[in-house]
Amino acid sequence: MAAEGGGAEPVVRSRMENFRKVRTSEQEMPLPFPDLPPDVVEMKVKEGSKIRNLMNFAMAQLELKGRRQIVFSGCGRAVTKTITCVEIMKRKLGGLHQVTKVRYKTLLEVWENQDPLPGGSAQNLTVHKNVPSICILLSRDPLDPNQTGYQPPEPRPGLGVQLSQVKETSSSSTKGLKRPLPPPHEDLLTKKLQVEVPDSLGGSGTTGHPPDCHH
Repeated sequence: MAAEGGGAEPVVRSRMENFRKVRTSEQEMPLPFPDLPPDVVEMKVKEGSKIRNLMNFAMAQLELKGRRQIVFSGCGRAVTKTITCVEIMKRKLGGLHQVTKVRYKTLLEVWENQDPLPGGSAQNLTVHKNVPSICILLSRDPLDPNQTGYQPPEPRPGLGVQLSQVKETSSSSTKGLKRPLPPPHEDLLTKKLQVEVPDSLGGSGTTGHPPDCHH
């Protein structure tokens, strides 16, 4: 019995190798967000989609056409790319409310027999696969913060943050200057002027033109 079973397995494998996937389609499902406008744009991200092309189209919808909401959706291997697109949108625009929904979607794969029996018709196999799917709604308008998957807008770095960074940089530079120094700054400046002022200007060197200026 064991020998017979071991011999049958390679036969099954060889038969499956004769099939080639020719088509994949997704089961159509309504978006899991209530009260969406009928003309909302859904960006269906695929495994082979180019992020640059997706971003150009999505940015044009929100900035040029003035749409208030947009949905990104992807399933299977495209889930990671879908999340990447959303993060890019949030960084570029800022102030976007987000709702994320995760669910399963059915994929239909059609496999065609490349080595049909003599005199027989080509046989196709249809495979149903359940894969994880993600749908992310981005909105300029406020959304219900109590619903599952809601994320408030991330703070966009503005002038206040930039000024604080400049202040921190200047304070760190000042800390570096608190190390032991040679003679006071005034003495150094006087010595520097004495070295730079030519003898022809005499005592008026402090009010004349610097030596680097040529007329």
